[in-house]
Amino acid sequence: MYSFNYERPSGINDAAGAVGEDDKFLAGGQSYLPTLKLRLAQVDKLVDLGGISDLKGISVSGGEVSIGAMTTHGTVATSSDVRSSIPALADMAAHIGDAQVRNRGTIGGSIANNDPAADYPSALVALNATVHTNKRSITADDFFVDLFETALEDGELITKVTFPVPQKAAYAKFPNPASRFALVGVFVAQTTSGARVAVTGAGPCVFRQSDMEAALSGNFSGAAVKGIQTVADKLNADIHASADYRAHLISVMAARAVDAAS
Repeated sequence: MYSFNYERPSGINDAAGAVGEDDKFLAGGQSYLPTLKLRLAQVDKLVDLGGISDLKGISVSGGEVSIGAMTTHGTVATSSDVRSSIPALADMAAHIGDAQVRNRGTIGGSIANNDPAADYPSALVALNATVHTNKRSITADDFFVDLFETALEDGELITKVTFPVPQKAAYAKFPNPASRFALVGVFVAQTTSGARVAVTGAGPCVFRQSDMEAALSGNFSGAAVKGIQTVADKLNADIHASADYRAHLISVMAARAVDAAS
């Protein structure tokens, strides 16, 4: 690990003002700290967000669930508010990594990192969530851009994520048995504006499966999506799974998710 400076501010404005061009925010640190330890990245200063109470917490109001950026996966998984409003979101959080990761990793850190196999991006996109920062609000469809890339600008800080409560929702994941990241994960939701299907793990970035969304809008059942194939040309291929296998898993996981939601 290269040497760096460290700050732990107590307020959002202080944190935003402490970050320079070559500095980084530190959320749960589950991805970035190992990267620093392996000297795969170098930073002048880490601004630790762990002391900012305004970035933590969960609330429900007006048919919307609001989750602070520094809220841990474990807190989301066990929250009675989340479980009563969007149980699929709590269930998804309960299967991220292991207990240690769930007690340190945060929703804000996860989506800012935008790992192609992370679970949260699919939840945000399928549930039509909004990412709020210290500067603006960004819809989930516009937030996730590409491999480890988001719409965040330099020094922009995620403050919370808001989720409209869906009519139905569920998440099905085929996990890597070692890391528990998704080889393929599919989050489905039935909303007032129609069905939404978001896929993670299969491509360089989370994406919507429009053919499945169209089929589910007319018939929200596992049978409606089971035969729909995803083109494998642009899907991930590695030592864990080929692109064709991931394409097959999308159909299988989507059908399981819809059946669970129904």
